[in-house]
Amino acid sequence: MKQPGRPLATQLPPDHSPQKAKETKTASAAGRVIIFTDGACSHNPGPGGYGVVLLYKEHRKELSGGFRRTTNNRMELMACLVGLQALKRQSSVVVYSDSQYVVNGMTKGWARKWRANNWQRNEQAKAQNVDLWSQLLDLCELHKVEFVWVKGHAGNPENECCDRLSTQAARGKDLPTDSGFH
Repeated sequence: MKQPGRPLATQLPPDHSPQKAKETKTASAAGRVIIFTDGACSHNPGPGGYGVVLLYKEHRKELSGGFRRTTNNRMELMACLVGLQALKRQSSVVVYSDSQYVVNGMTKGWARKWRANNWQRNEQAKAQNVDLWSQLLDLCELHKVEFVWVKGHAGNPENECCDRLSTQAARGKDLPTDSGFH
């Protein structure tokens, strides 16, 4: 049995076939929360946004937000955080992301290693986005989370929805400051 805080890695084929749609519905019907995420940034760094779709049984919730100056990687992480923070109780979750940075950071243990090494990637380089990675690791200790990479812009309806939400959010007026962006 998978322990909370030990993310699994799987890949969703680029085509969101009827079989994969059925698997997503089955996972949700079995009590797993399904979270699709995406981040967007114009001119990286620049205005950025995140989009999230949460699915649980017959429920659906869309979330988005943006910042006036940030990076794409920060928005990819922020989408995961916002999705997991929206959960009202400890849950079994599948997070679908088109960000290999996020999926590999969690499933290959990079983020845990960085944290154990005082947020150093190696002797010469500090890890980036420490504030967001730290929060994501904490949330993954609270919930049982599986991360799944899905190819972006490949016809997956929920990923496409998240892309629209994040892009629209990045274009918003009077966007707040991303206090963690340096």
